[in-house]
Amino acid sequence: MSSSKHSSALRRLALSVLQPGFVGTEAPDWILRDIGDGLASVVLFSRNIVSTEQVARLTGQLRAENPDLIVAIDEEAGDVTRIESATGSSRPGNFALGTVDDAELTEAVAADLGRQLRAAGVSLDYAPSADVNSNPDNPIIGVRSFGSDPDVVSRHTSAWIRGLQSSGVAACAKHFPGHGDVAVDSHHDLPSYPAGREEIAAQALPPFRAAVAAGVRAVMSGHLLVPAYDPDLPATLSRRILHGLLREELGFDGLVVSDAIEMGAVTRRHGIDGATVKALAAGVDAVCVGGESAEEATVALLVKALTTAVTGGELPEERLAEAADRVREFARWSAGLRAAGDAGTTAGVGDGIGHIAARRAVRLTGAARAALPLTAAPHVVELAPVTNMAIGKETPWGVACPLRERLPGTTSVRVRGQELEEGTVALERCALEPAAGRPLVIVARDVARHAWMSRAVTGLTAARPDAIVVEMGLPGTATTAAAQIFTHGASAASGVAAAEILTTTSAG
Repeated sequence: MSSSKHSSALRRLALSVLQPGFVGTEAPDWILRDIGDGLASVVLFSRNIVSTEQVARLTGQLRAENPDLIVAIDEEAGDVTRIESATGSSRPGNFALGTVDDAELTEAVAADLGRQLRAAGVSLDYAPSADVNSNPDNPIIGVRSFGSDPDVVSRHTSAWIRGLQSSGVAACAKHFPGHGDVAVDSHHDLPSYPAGREEIAAQALPPFRAAVAAGVRAVMSGHLLVPAYDPDLPATLSRRILHGLLREELGFDGLVVSDAIEMGAVTRRHGIDGATVKALAAGVDAVCVGGESAEEATVALLVKALTTAVTGGELPEERLAEAADRVREFARWSAGLRAAGDAGTTAGVGDGIGHIAARRAVRLTGAARAALPLTAAPHVVELAPVTNMAIGKETPWGVACPLRERLPGTTSVRVRGQELEEGTVALERCALEPAAGRPLVIVARDVARHAWMSRAVTGLTAARPDAIVVEMGLPGTATTAAAQIFTHGASAASGVAAAEILTTTSAG
């Protein structure tokens, strides 16, 4: 083969192992060109989405270049939603489903989501999170996990995969080998999971074993250090973890996808280009990129890094070709899965299963039960934490809006920790004074994880012992004396469920 032909073939191989994002609700010319040159996947984010119909047009435009193109999305439902980022998810997230602990319900919710994604032309969903949230201070997983019990997480991971794939959309279990017992957000820095192999086998790996048994064909690596397997390299860059543990010990022979390669956990030390090369060398088959770095120049940089690594001997060409083969194999399989699920594309979407699930996940304390229903329009104080980057800043959440629809005259204020610390907002003025002579509803999100929020709830409930606290994150112990409602997630569906509980007499 001539050097120019070899160079062109190498470029096609390099393009085929990337899963880039892009900006816009229509396909940019450079993406269409790259698909023609060998790009086998793209990933969609909320910036690409206006409606299911618009996404269907977009995916049709993309697939005109390659009918088997893998179109991925990072859609977990619940707090992390892309397809419904503008409105909030109409389905509860994993923690709510794990709380109900009805595997058939979980399967039905995932199938409902799958029908919507398939109608939009999506073929791969970066979900479910199979992480066991064993560390309550975890800043990145939390309610994205089905819970802290490996058996519960395993059961619902399997059900979610079955449901999604029954609708024609491929699932992707993440974040291998388990991101649930960390205290650092991998978007910014490298977290460590210091457990021994026995504990990892008992705590973190069961949901991934269950995922493989349930027929998952894609697994996403996590950007975390697991010293029991590799003291030097995070899972995404570790052959010991991706090949030794995932392939050999768990017997997974499908597609290994990296978590977003531009995340600080891997780029701080290796750069985005170095991390991409090391990920492929370690056993990653498809590199997700473009949640943040969504430019043509980023794809060009990574293609150059991969081809240079091959010609320079840093990355064996056989490994790159093997990864490309796995991508092609997955593309063919997922196209077949999508085609098999085409009958009745939108049948059942929005049939209310998300609302049913969210309502079933709500829990009340006795004091809250006794205080309901609200008969007068309340004042609602929503305490808003800074969320991790997986949760879209544009995604609405809370209880005030759905409560206002049911009790006209409901007023509300949203308060952030920085405002309280800077003294630009005072709870007396924005929370207690407007609630004088009226019910007070306090909405929080992970009280136990935020000292400022805990102080605010404690102060407000001391001043107003009759206040009702709605916790939309992980239940904590910071407000044991108050009347409390727990939604186990902050999706739009969970907000509506809380508002219904607050305004109906049948609160049992």
